[in-house]
Amino acid sequence: PGAAGGGTVEPSGCDLLFILNFVPFSSGFCWGNSVERKIYIPLNKTAPCVRLLNATHQIGCQSSMNGDTGVIHVVEKAQDLKWVLTDGPHPPYMVLLEGELFTRELMLQLKGSSRISGLAVAISKPSPAQGFSPGLKCPNDGFGVYSNDYGPQYAHCNWTVWNPLGNGLAYEDFSFPIFLLEDANETQVIKQCYQDHNLPQNGSVPEYPLCAMQLFAHMHAVTNTVTCMRRSSLQTAFSLNPEEVCDALSDYNVWSTLKPINASSKINPVDEVIIVATRIDSHSFFWNVAPGAESAVASFVTHLAAAEALHKVPDVQMLPRNIMFTFFQGETFDYIGSSRMVYDMKMDKFPIRLDNIHSFLELSQVALRNSSVLWVHTDPVSRRNESIQPQVETLVEALINSSVGANVTLQEVGQSQPLPPSSFQRFLRAKSIPGVVLADHRTSFQNRYYQSMYDTAENILMKYPEGLSPEETLDYVTDTAKSLAEVATVVARALYQLAGGTGNTSAIQADPRMVSRMLYGFLIKTNNSWFQSIIKQDLKGLLGDELPQHYIAVTSLVNTTQLVQYVLANLTGTVVNFTKEECLNPEKTPNPEKEMYVYTWVQGSRDPNSTSRVPFCVQSTVHLTKAASPAFELKQWGSTEYSTWTESRWKDIRARIFLIASKELEIITLVVGIAILILSLLATYFINAKAHVLFSSPGDGGTVAY
Repeated sequence: PGAAGGGTVEPSGCDLLFILNFVPFSSGFCWGNSVERKIYIPLNKTAPCVRLLNATHQIGCQSSMNGDTGVIHVVEKAQDLKWVLTDGPHPPYMVLLEGELFTRELMLQLKGSSRISGLAVAISKPSPAQGFSPGLKCPNDGFGVYSNDYGPQYAHCNWTVWNPLGNGLAYEDFSFPIFLLEDANETQVIKQCYQDHNLPQNGSVPEYPLCAMQLFAHMHAVTNTVTCMRRSSLQTAFSLNPEEVCDALSDYNVWSTLKPINASSKINPVDEVIIVATRIDSHSFFWNVAPGAESAVASFVTHLAAAEALHKVPDVQMLPRNIMFTFFQGETFDYIGSSRMVYDMKMDKFPIRLDNIHSFLELSQVALRNSSVLWVHTDPVSRRNESIQPQVETLVEALINSSVGANVTLQEVGQSQPLPPSSFQRFLRAKSIPGVVLADHRTSFQNRYYQSMYDTAENILMKYPEGLSPEETLDYVTDTAKSLAEVATVVARALYQLAGGTGNTSAIQADPRMVSRMLYGFLIKTNNSWFQSIIKQDLKGLLGDELPQHYIAVTSLVNTTQLVQYVLANLTGTVVNFTKEECLNPEKTPNPEKEMYVYTWVQGSRDPNSTSRVPFCVQSTVHLTKAASPAFELKQWGSTEYSTWTESRWKDIRARIFLIASKELEIITLVVGIAILILSLLATYFINAKAHVLFSSPGDGGTVAY
């Protein structure tokens, strides 16, 4: 039988069962499924735009309760919009939009029209040459350090517009559903359906049946975080089966120290710690589509490589100062992870206090360097402090000295320029700390796809030769990996000096092959042999064949967090001779240092001579700590101090296409159906009333006596 989109649906086992038995009751369920499959073609490779809320606004998209339906119209150039906005005779329309036309100007035109019921966006390949960033021009505005009380001339990006290509599209509120089509084959099926049924021929109006699309993405939360959290709390308090309408964006930060510390107690007040930080999350217009190659992955991979290089130095355990490697989650949404860590430090809920921090080094976007230049950003306000200024100069000097002989040139940005958006700003809000932020941009971002679905491996120029197997691709050292390994080497050498190391730093070298492995795993395919070998056996579900995404979401321990945790443990930990029982229950062992470490039983690599794996126990200093905004712990849902971002709940998100008949045919079908129903009822009544006549046998005339 024919199906929408020009495809065919082969008879299933259910169809054959019905045909052979001809008994509706024995195959009713199969018949129902069969009919639905003949009517609808589901779109399985899609990503929705969902609703997010903060203290004052709601952003994103949603459909009506039962989904939104419209006649498909393909828009390949701006002129095609005229049909859906004014000329087309069959509104509402479901627009299939080419990726390069997905701009703020066009979207605002559609937003203001009642003739639009929804939108499907075909991803653009290659990425739009002009760039595309649905984020804000001033990311995390109002939640950094600069305000009317601290560097007012730098507040609200008055001095530097960091993301000039940001069109703010992801922060608009749309009343219709918008889906991303991730599969080119499904996009082609929709276009074929459009061409077969909807395409106007020679200026004539297309006739029914027409190809239509239905999008389901109804959101439960409305207005803002204050409203949705209040409703959720009332449900929890008074309902036996509460239905919460939104959840706070939250997850966990990952952190470890060069020298082990007892994470359940406080370190000595005189001990000094250097914090190295980076973010591990990203965002885009569509839910859980956040590749974040330049905005997050390149920097945290560089961070991991620097941590590994430092741990290999023989005398690191003798350094006067400790180093803390910190990976913040949720930084895209008003610094969720860093603000929580600062809050915990201030409230004595973290083993390290703010007063223990010697200095702060943050890796921002570092993959798109011009002429190998890496820019050193500092805070001009805190540098006016006579005690901070010399410490910042020492930091900058250590970094510049460490770059001598490397293929990285470090240059300091002028002292009149403020810090770019960075986690360091949240620490400066709490205390004046000497610190620097390393970035590949002097002023505005080099990244033309910031917070975009196009911030992929291609954006940071990762290229592989054709014909490589997955294993060969995993270990192939790209130019990007070599470049980031150089940055990691400079960072590791500078940290060694800042921690008080006096040895020769030339031996401190990041491993380009390991950087390649991490880039491949975090950007292309998590389900690779190396990642398989370093995680727990019961976490195999972390690894999928889909492109990795780095959105914080609302579930505990998203994939990125767990993978960063295990990669860091693998790169900086040591293998110990523990049995599985001892590794899983280290408190039962006589080891006096068990409180200083975390022990993880990982599944290991495959034995070359068999299909089984060789598991082992890893001892590391890797810990997790909450990355949940303090606003929710304090129940200050309208806070302007802390992030208040929440994500709406939903029940059903799906998309499908099908053929629809004209309204006239639908009415005729309904009328005929009602007429048949009435006739059936009358016939049933008549047959029931005359049953004694219609169904009596000839021998029923009287009683037979023997």
